[in-house]
Amino acid sequence: MSPTESPHTLVLGAGGFLGRWLVLELLGRGEAVAAAVRDPANGPALRDWLREHGADPTLLTTVTADLTRPGLDLSPSDDARLTEVRDVHNLAARYRFGLTRAQAEPANLHGALHALRWSATRPRLRRLVHLSGYRVGRDPHPRYPLDPGTAAALYARLGAYEASKHLGDAAVRVTAPRLGVPLTTVNPSSVIGHSVTGEAGQYLGLAQLVRQLHRGRLPLLPGTRRTFLPVVTVDHLARFLAAVPAHDRAPVAAHTVLDPATPFLPDLITLLATHLGVRPPRALVPVGLVRRLPRTLTGADPETLTFLSEDHYDTSSADHLSTTAGLTHPPVIPALHHWSTRLVHDAFGDH
Repeated sequence: MSPTESPHTLVLGAGGFLGRWLVLELLGRGEAVAAAVRDPANGPALRDWLREHGADPTLLTTVTADLTRPGLDLSPSDDARLTEVRDVHNLAARYRFGLTRAQAEPANLHGALHALRWSATRPRLRRLVHLSGYRVGRDPHPRYPLDPGTAAALYARLGAYEASKHLGDAAVRVTAPRLGVPLTTVNPSSVIGHSVTGEAGQYLGLAQLVRQLHRGRLPLLPGTRRTFLPVVTVDHLARFLAAVPAHDRAPVAAHTVLDPATPFLPDLITLLATHLGVRPPRALVPVGLVRRLPRTLTGADPETLTFLSEDHYDTSSADHLSTTAGLTHPPVIPALHHWSTRLVHDAFGDH
């Protein structure tokens, strides 16, 4: 079915975990949406998922786009269909630990700039919303590009995924003002499933830790009593992202989105162990020690260890926008229960 009006919002990465929930939220608000998918075969699957979740896809347009190529590799006809787009959400990224730099940069760095430059060509553009991460973008004066030695050191320290996200965030924040593109970067914490259904669809990050816990492979927990690995439910994040363009007015804005009620990591893992009926870790082990031990012994991916810290994060701008938009986090403990139950039901995506 053809949409009844031209799309006003483009969602890049619409077929992914976060993208489809944002498209669902936007359609529920009555907005005309263009969903960008890399493989045309993913368009019907997305529409089926949206229908299953109660959406009317009448206002949905699907286009084929490749974030790794200039102009998003849109066909002339698809580009013309997006002339009226005023809001662009770039949720597309290559999210996996163990990537090489060559694998991570095309989407996470170059793709971020391609999305920005394409957005600058829209005559009615209101805002580009770029998804980063909560440990990304904390430098108030980002530098881009970096000299080769500094960039190589960043990749060595953080791993390809996080380093490429750091550089992508810096690149858009430096370049957007030069192009006159209103920009908001949204930095979410670990995203868990839907607060009511627990529906996941993503099995990396904290989900891997829960997987080890459930399967009895987490005898020791990296970190300290005050290690803080905050979460946010995917439905709250989708509502927040949908609200950003109507509320942000600054040329460049940034929001860190997380639920401050998230328990410290040892308490969170004990809570989930009790809920799942499994044994919690016997003790804590310092992250520095885990780094020095063989991975075959610890089972810990070195890239995930950079997320284990006692840091806390400034959420004041996100809190202000949430209050203005009438958004509140759903209760975090029931959400964690629903999510972990769903992870087990889904066999942690192993199928």
